[in-house]
Amino acid sequence: MTVAQIQVDQRVIGIDSRRFASVEKALVELITNSDDSYARVERAGGNVTGRILVGYERHHSGAVLTVSDQAEGMSFQQAGRILSYGGAHSPLARGEGAGRGYFGRGLKQAIFGLGHGWIETIQAGRLTRIDIFRSSNGGYLYDDDGADRQAFPADYARLGIPYGGSGTKVTIVVDNPHATITQQSTLLQLLADNIYLREVLDRRTVELLHGHPGNGDDGSDIIRFREPPAATLVGPDAPGSFSVGGTEYAFTVTLKRAEGVELTLKGDERTAGLVVESGMAVLDCQMFEFENQVGTEYLFGMVRCPALTDMLGRGVAIISDEREGLNTKDPFVAAFSHAVSRMIAAPVQAEKEKLTHLERATTSGRTAGMIEHLLQHMSEAAVRDLGLETAPEGRNGNGAELPEAPLAAALRFTTPFYYRPPVHPFHVALLLDPHQLPRGEMLEFDLDLPPTIRLDPLPAPVPVGALAETLRLEWTAAGEQAGDQGQITARAGNYWALCEVVIADHASRRTADQPPHRGATGTLPAPRRQAHRASRDHGVDLFTGYDFRNLHNTTDRAVYSEAERKVIINTAAPTVQLYVDGRGRFRDSARLLLAELFLDVISDELARRSVDQHGQGGDLEAFRNAKRAIIGRYGSEVHRTFLG
Repeated sequence: MTVAQIQVDQRVIGIDSRRFASVEKALVELITNSDDSYARVERAGGNVTGRILVGYERHHSGAVLTVSDQAEGMSFQQAGRILSYGGAHSPLARGEGAGRGYFGRGLKQAIFGLGHGWIETIQAGRLTRIDIFRSSNGGYLYDDDGADRQAFPADYARLGIPYGGSGTKVTIVVDNPHATITQQSTLLQLLADNIYLREVLDRRTVELLHGHPGNGDDGSDIIRFREPPAATLVGPDAPGSFSVGGTEYAFTVTLKRAEGVELTLKGDERTAGLVVESGMAVLDCQMFEFENQVGTEYLFGMVRCPALTDMLGRGVAIISDEREGLNTKDPFVAAFSHAVSRMIAAPVQAEKEKLTHLERATTSGRTAGMIEHLLQHMSEAAVRDLGLETAPEGRNGNGAELPEAPLAAALRFTTPFYYRPPVHPFHVALLLDPHQLPRGEMLEFDLDLPPTIRLDPLPAPVPVGALAETLRLEWTAAGEQAGDQGQITARAGNYWALCEVVIADHASRRTADQPPHRGATGTLPAPRRQAHRASRDHGVDLFTGYDFRNLHNTTDRAVYSEAERKVIINTAAPTVQLYVDGRGRFRDSARLLLAELFLDVISDELARRSVDQHGQGGDLEAFRNAKRAIIGRYGSEVHRTFLG
């Protein structure tokens, strides 16, 4: 047995390994290594199967990764050389092949970043095995057994190599507690979308094996990147060139626009952006001078430039040492980037122009839910906190003209405050006028009550059309414990009513919550007309919804539509356009802008109604004071809503 230390500063390995502590990154490194090995056989005129098998044995606290090929294999001397660390020892730097960089440390990063492992390789009938692991004091070690040996049939079978052939299998035991143990289906998708495998998956047969060894499931899934349905905007493979130091360099561009699907905008699994390929290597994925700009969210494609890898072989810093993409500070990369940007400028600008004329936009379901919650809350606050009259002027819920004398409330509990003693049943009654409620809606109930406050029977949703002439709904309530409290809300369309229930020892047992007197016919008396006065326990929603709509001006960012009772976000406003993507979807990342817009519109409308109701309409100073007070009262609450 020959155990030795890898001859490099141990701190360098430690830093690199921490960057590489990812199952996906490790597998990408091993798969591309196998691809390089197949390519060397092809360049020498040999035939290859092109098959790369990926094994993923997942456990609760760890995993075992394997990647095997049937490529060139390695001799004992070649296998020893891969333990040398750094760019000078990489195949690219030695001029032995195209390669994917001049770093010479990916394999060791993969193993040490995840735990420990070993390499088994067969070439010319000889088997070499090298174990790579850490010592008890943290040193980075390897054991190569001192020599290779003859390969036996069992070795070929274990490594998945045809008898007499050659190939390599790398095994990594994942025992790093910080590594994420991904689900197999998730790993399959991550590998399929990984930009650094984009071209490998097309030219090789890469398979992810099922399950654990010996469990009877020996099937596999082919790992393939599935390009979304798209329209071609540039190309395919449209030629371009750029000049550096008097030399002209060629490249090609293919740019497409995805149709009907969302693209991933960040990370190694990015599906938006231009994949930069050079030789056999994918070096980056980006939109060059248009990165992170509006109009590029649904654009993707490929840029091929052989000269980039040539520059890597000469030691030019084309990509960063951390392998985070093209190094834009390098003059060669800067000239290349500018040339590509010129070729895609027109279609990117066209995508931006679409947003300028965008008539409507949408939000994600989660953002829509946040807005709905906010608008409902602020509609209730207008009535409950500010005492504003919010009923539609001159019309009922079905759009019919109201008589001069207003009707009784469409929805109202007999009292907004049920203050009752424990274990003493009482009535909770909802008065309603079905003729004012909007047809086609449901009368629904929201009970925010502890288990010790019971309603019998439980309120159930009722179609407004089924209420007919019903003017009162009633339930029997009882509370078991003093101190319990809750709230009941009734809602039909934009009409709502609420009451609070409090159980207290010293509450009076004498209440008026008895069923109303019925006439000789058994029908309830008609609702009395009542004096017009603001109530704080029932009302009509002041803010019934929102819309992203083109107002055909660039001045208003958001306005209140009194006729629709909606907050309208103006898609023609430059600030709003900045956060609407190429599909007309407002980005979730810009929710704080929505908070600002909704707060401005809501406080403006509440302040206007407040000064009008207090006879100060037209008094600008009174309006400003009222708006400041409303912003001070509700501003942080509005922003917290959009922070989730």
